Amino acid sequence: MAPVAAAVPSPAQAAAAHAESLRKAVQGWGTDERALIEILGRRTAAQRAEVRRASAGLCRESLLHRLRSELSGDFRTAMVLWAMDPAERGARLANASLAAASRTISDQHAWALVEVACASAPDHLVAVRRAYRSLFGCSLEEDAAACPALQDPLRKLLVSLVRSYRCEVELVDEDVAGMEAAQLAEAIRRRKQPHGDEVIRIVSTRSKNQLRATFRRYEQEHGTGIDEDIAKHSSSQFAKILRSAVCCLTSPEKHFAEAIRYSILGFGTDEETLTRAIVSGSEIGMERIKEEYKARFKIR
Repeated sequence: MAPVAAAVPSPAQAAAAHAESLRKAVQGWGTDERALIEILGRRTAAQRAEVRRASAGLCRESLLHRLRSELSGDFRTAMVLWAMDPAERGARLANASLAAASRTISDQHAWALVEVACASAPDHLVAVRRAYRSLFGCSLEEDAAACPALQDPLRKLLVSLVRSYRCEVELVDEDVAGMEAAQLAEAIRRRKQPHGDEVIRIVSTRSKNQLRATFRRYEQEHGTGIDEDIAKHSSSQFAKILRSAVCCLTSPEKHFAEAIRYSILGFGTDEETLTRAIVSGSEIGMERIKEEYKARFKIR
């Protein structure tokens, strides 16, 4: 007689089992942090959503509330962010960055807005904007435009990025790529003023595939990548944030590797930036980020 194959648990059954394991990990004295990482750290966004639903039914409180009440410090921040729905996470990170800005906005807080707007698919940004309005009663672009710490042209760039919707198509127009590569070079290399309206228009409206073609043409024509030229020809905050947007749009692993590197250099660790970079970066692929980090910073 042929052996009977073991039954494969349904997604709902698996989520219920994970929810029970999570309940055990946080009950009693102390928390089994290793178990939390093992359960939540290996789940996709869809699987984490199933676990959240199962946990709410099992414990009669949300998983996020449970994690907030049982954990502490940077570990709590990381676990709560990771357990969130990605759209809610993006909305809360964007809101926190705008709220943290008083007179000036730091590069790190501007990075958070760029990551939300540029590092993921266009549909994700739409979901973030929807979650933002639901959570905070106004639109993300309205809050960005009204932020007292933001001044033009940086405000114009960030508002244009967070309100954009890119049509993701495979086809690219090489003629447009050549023309816009020349416009970018004119602003960045000759005038050393990357903050013009044409630069903002190109970066905030073109599809990622079209931008890759444009940036590839730029490098072919000038021998250096556009991100390198932005850093070389201008040291303004606008240029730094524009470069971050360029990286997030076409090779987000480069941006997240640099953000992680920044966060651990100097006196003490910038835990906020490190946590955000790891959690947000994990959605696009930590293996890619690790490989980029090792190559970029010569780590074996």
